[in-house]
Formats: sequence, structure tokens, C-alpha cells
Amino acid sequence: MNIKQSSLIAALFLIGVVLAALILTSEPHQVGEEEHGHGEYAGEEHAEHTTRGPHGGRLVSEDDFALEVMIDEKSGPPRFRVYAYEDEKPLPPDRITLSIELHRLGGRIDRIPFRKEADYLLGNAVIEEPHSFDVKVRAEYAGKSHDFAYSQVEGRVTLSPESVRDAGIEVKAAGPSTIETVLELPGEIQFDQGRLAHVVPRVAGVAVEVRKHLGDAVRRGEVIAVLESRELADLKSRYATAVKRLALAKSRFEREDRLWREKISAEQDFLAARTDLAEAEIAATSARQQLAALGIIPAEIDRIGSGASVSFARYELRAPLDGQVVEKHAVTGEAVHADTTVFVIADLSTVWGEFSVPAKYLNRVRVGQKVRIRAPALNLEAEAPVDYLGPLVGSETRAAPAHVHLPNPEGHWRAGLFVTVEVVQEEITVPVAVAAEGVQAWRDSQVVFARYGDQFEVRPLELGRRDRGFVEVLKGLSAGEHYAAGNSFVLKAELGKAEATHEH
Repeated sequence: MNIKQSSLIAALFLIGVVLAALILTSEPHQVGEEEHGHGEYAGEEHAEHTTRGPHGGRLVSEDDFALEVMIDEKSGPPRFRVYAYEDEKPLPPDRITLSIELHRLGGRIDRIPFRKEADYLLGNAVIEEPHSFDVKVRAEYAGKSHDFAYSQVEGRVTLSPESVRDAGIEVKAAGPSTIETVLELPGEIQFDQGRLAHVVPRVAGVAVEVRKHLGDAVRRGEVIAVLESRELADLKSRYATAVKRLALAKSRFEREDRLWREKISAEQDFLAARTDLAEAEIAATSARQQLAALGIIPAEIDRIGSGASVSFARYELRAPLDGQVVEKHAVTGEAVHADTTVFVIADLSTVWGEFSVPAKYLNRVRVGQKVRIRAPALNLEAEAPVDYLGPLVGSETRAAPAHVHLPNPEGHWRAGLFVTVEVVQEEITVPVAVAAEGVQAWRDSQVVFARYGDQFEVRPLELGRRDRGFVEVLKGLSAGEHYAAGNSFVLKAELGKAEATHEH
């Protein structure tokens, strides 16, 4: 072997010795914030240089005594699991007396005792989310007490008052609130059927004038279209003839009545004249009533009977009520049948909110009961009592029809608009409630962000009754505690950024 080869081998050997020394003298496994997880054994955020034990838990020690502390979430609800060591050798758990205190934001302290379980100590209490607290551990072994303390943080967002204001986050205090229990049913706005008129001419004719169009406002009695009708001309002519015959019959009767009283004429002639008069009166009355039934106004009928110059074929179609033209089915020059709906006029000052009540809910709805009508698409809302609840259940829908009357002076409620009908069942005051908009989904829980100074921390809640404004809190937040009620999604977004690299 030459000198060059010997020098190369010696250099490689020296490098190996140095690397081995570095490996042997390196520190135990450290976990920083970027390694924090929330799986089988929960770690802690902002905990740099955390020493881990053989089972992956946090290792705390004093002299030759050490504890490995972890939160086990795979074996069931999260609980503390603690292993004890002396001189790096496992200790039997029954030789250790252990307790842990969790100091949470807001002054809450959870005290957890332990019991022996296999080769470790198991906490007797479930660790509630968030797993964010200051931990104080006290262990007694061989007549000596050992105290340890550390912190772990999750589910927290720190914002200055200025940042809270700029983000538009509204902070409120949890407290009593009145919750409405409501039954939600789909509905639709419809015309008030009592104020909806289908205008038909009642005689056949040809439209020579159409004065109103879709959307036009009309007044009762206003002429909206003019027809020329041969049928009407015959009826007017018949009436004019009947009036003249009545005048002649009346004149003859008066003459025969005078002659009979003067004993000049026979009673037979008087009786015949009286019969003719009665028949003429009946004929004139019948002809007048026929014209009135077609909508001819009395003044026009009187002109026909007086012999004034009028167009017998002219038929004026008039609005039967104040309202608005919502349908139009005629144009100038068009032939119109007697039963044709030429216009549909609706009085839009009131509308109906129609909905169907399924059979299973019929015992929860009654006439006169207050309901709330909402149209989210137009941001409309109104309250009204149930005006009608049908006595029959539909064979196909298995529901009964119902409606309410809604004042509509400005015309915002439009026919055909889909709405939600909220039938108020009861109003109850609950001791603790939060704004519904402040509740956010976090992991597998419904939470609010409780505020403590500059810090907001998720608080998982057990929720009860709710309405559109508030949600009852059964567990998780006390009356008087402050939380983010408005724009809390900003905090959720900030928390999501912080946990983007972490896995729950």
C-alpha cells in the first residue's frame, strides 16, 4: 500500500469518528410549533425544545424522576395518560400519586385525578376542547413531591383592539334571551283572490279601442276598452222599442181609463188597455235589465230610452274595481267572444301569503296564530295572523291550504314570489344564549370565539333551542362571558391560517 492510499484511508476514518461523536452527543428529539399535532398524543403549540418520551408524550423530569405526559385521543374520548420513570426505567403506576390542574383562560381550573391502568396512570376526566391551557402537575413518589408546569396552546387568535375594530368584529356578552320556537313552511305570494277581477265583455264584438295596457293603474268604472257589438245593438234597439211601446200603452191606458170612468167606453176596452200597459212595462223593464246585466251604466240606458243620439253598437268595457292591469288579452281590431277574459285587474294593496300545512302539523297551526313571512331574495319580512286554514287535506299533497293577508301599499310583495312562512309556536326565555351568526364550525364542534383581553379562544358549545337571531347555550359558555358575535368568520379564517400546517 503506498503513502497516498494510506492517507486517504486515515482521512475517511477520521471523518467517521467525528460523525459518530456528533450523533452520540446530539440532544434528544425536539418538537417545535411546526411539529405540533392533535392526533393520538396531543402536543402543544409554541413549545420549543420539548423533550419526548418513549411513547411520544412530553417528558418532564426532576433529578432521577421523570413523567411522560400525553393526551390519548385514539383510545376514546381524550384523556391524560402518564408514564413514570426512575433512572430512565419504568415505574409501576401504583407507586405514584398524581394529579393535574388545567388553568384555562377566564379563570376556569379543571382538576384531574388519576387511576392505575396497565403500565400507566389514566386521567379520570375527559379533556374538553380546546386543549389549550397551563398545565400544573403534582406527583408523589417515595415520600417526595414533584411539581411540573408547562403550557400548550391551540384554538387561539391574538388581535389588538385596533385590529378587532378594523375587522368589524362585534363583541357581545352571553346572557338571557327570548328564543322563538317556529315551524318553517314553504309558501308563495299570490293575488288577493277577493280583490282580483277577470274582465269579460259578456257580449261578442270587435275591439275598436284598447285604452289600458299591462301595468296601468285603473279606477273603478273607468272605460278600459271599447267594442262594437251587433248583439248589443239589437238589445239596445229592443229596449228603445220597448220604451216607446210603453209610452204608447201608457197613453192608451190613461185615455181608456178616463173614458171608462165617464161611462163612455166599455170596461172591456179599459181592461185590455191595462193589460197592454202591464205587458209593455214588463218588456221595458226586461230590456233595461238585460242592458244593465251587460254593464251598461244607468245614465247611458236612460239616454237610449229618451231617444238621444247614441251608438247602439258601442260597448264600453269598464273596470270593476280599483287596481292594476296584470293581464291583457285584446288588441285593436280583434274579435272578442262573450266569455273571453280581456283583462285581469288586481288590487295590489293587499296580497295573500299562501302555504300548505302538512297533516302532521295541523294541530300546531290555527286561525289567528301569528306567522312571519320572509322573502330572503328581496330582504322582505312581515308578520300577519293566519286568515284561513282549509278544512280539507289534499289527497295528493296530504296538506291543508292556508293563507294570510299581507298589506302591500308600496307593492313590494309580488305575486309568484317564493317565501318562507314561520309559524311561531312559543316564546321562551333561556338563561344563556349567543347570537346565531357568532357560532362557527370548528373541527367536529359548534363553537364561539370567547374573548379574554387581546385573545380569542374557541369555546365548543352544547346548543339547545334556536331561532334566526339567537341560540341557546346548554354548556360551554357562561352568562356574562364575552364572545365574537359579528364577523366571527374573520377569527375562524385567522385560526385556519395558523393551523394550515397542522393535522387534527
